[in-house]
Amino acid sequence: MTSSNAPAFATIMLLTGVGIPILAALNGGLGGRLGSPMAASVILFGLALLIAGTGALVTGSLGDIRFSGDIPWIFYFGGLFVAFYVISVTFIAPRFGVGNAIFFVLVGQIASAAVIDHFGLFGAAQFPIDSKRIAGIALMVAGVWLARRTG
Repeated sequence: MTSSNAPAFATIMLLTGVGIPILAALNGGLGGRLGSPMAASVILFGLALLIAGTGALVTGSLGDIRFSGDIPWIFYFGGLFVAFYVISVTFIAPRFGVGNAIFFVLVGQIASAAVIDHFGLFGAAQFPIDSKRIAGIALMVAGVWLARRTG
């Protein structure tokens, strides 16, 4: 990553973070109105497929979509995790609270991101866990926990 890209990347990821609780609230509400979190998830993924397919068509990368033996099978499991997230949050957020649901999502993201970075898993850039990172992660977890405390 070049330093000139960092502000744009940070902004996009910040907006992505803003969207996650909105997704949870909207899809949870849709699931409640439909009476089925699974039906709401199917609608979400249908719309997401339409949008991603349109993006692939517009960018000329539609022909790059394939399952290939030269790509390690593990890289195709992203869909499993996004489906698990969407179905879980659609079902749980309306019952547990959007903030509470996202609190635990954030703690899980912080922990798994640190492990992925430390070992450079799945081809990610490697950033070893040191005492500064541990302190930063602990502060992030504490901050998220404090932000969700009530009463």
